[in-house]
Amino acid sequence: MQETLQQLDGIRLNFNQGGLLVLNITLAFIMFGVALEIKIEDFKNIFKNPKSAIVGIISQFLLLPVVTFLVAVLLHKWITPTVALGMILVAACPGGNISNFISSLAKGNIALSVSLTAFATVASLFLTPLNFMFWGRMYTKFLAKVGTDLVRPLDIPLDQVFITVFLILGLPVLLGILFKWKFPKLTLKIVKPMKIFSILFFSAIIIVSFLNNKEYFVTYIKYVFVLVFIHNFFALSTGYSIASLFKLPKLDRRSITIETGIQNSGLGLVLLFNEKIFPPDLLIGGMAFITAWWGIWHILAGLSIAFVWSKARFNQ
Repeated sequence: MQETLQQLDGIRLNFNQGGLLVLNITLAFIMFGVALEIKIEDFKNIFKNPKSAIVGIISQFLLLPVVTFLVAVLLHKWITPTVALGMILVAACPGGNISNFISSLAKGNIALSVSLTAFATVASLFLTPLNFMFWGRMYTKFLAKVGTDLVRPLDIPLDQVFITVFLILGLPVLLGILFKWKFPKLTLKIVKPMKIFSILFFSAIIIVSFLNNKEYFVTYIKYVFVLVFIHNFFALSTGYSIASLFKLPKLDRRSITIETGIQNSGLGLVLLFNEKIFPPDLLIGGMAFITAWWGIWHILAGLSIAFVWSKARFNQ
């Protein structure tokens, strides 16, 4: 399996500058829409219900990167360094833009889900680059100790990661909050259509990207599918386990599970295709495939979990 994935590492996906621009605009548009739903009360809810909120924050920004690192360590004989770093990159990203929608379908605690999304959106400006750099370097140090040769050491410009995250997440969120404050009535009319459109359009971009690289997709999807499935399983299990350990209400457990297992992989793709962060000569095929497939898989996994929980006999 590792030999096959090594071939994947050398592949540069067919994703031109025009496609990257569309992806950047789409993700910024999505975050603008997310900001239209953020309220001051969302942050106040963190203090009103601190136990569940703190558990959710720890699960997403601390435990998920740790668990991802451990999974990558356990699988290091079967996966390549770039595939592992792709998993770590996804884990460093904030919750996905559909997490609130999934929590609603799953009959979870919507207020908690929205509060965690609001916090994650702001905190990711700092925690996403820091988590990726810290755990990425921890993994490369581990590989050096076990004698695995790397193409090159992990040397990512932290300032460029921060700037990219701010432009794609921070600035659109700020503009969205200002728009909502200035045009409250218009916001109420456009927020739901924007959410539906943005989710569908983002999904379409991911699907088109796979179609443009279908020869690679057909060859490697069975390996990528298994790895993303394993990673996502542990992500969802981490959220549910920590919430259960602290004996949180059932609805809170559901929302924390979803917030931990639904990641904004679109941000990961934007970072990967930024040549100031990952130069063209850097082999990132494994990272790109893992991150891109997450964009599809977390929707399927989230909807599946939501369906099961929505049909559960007891939802209180």
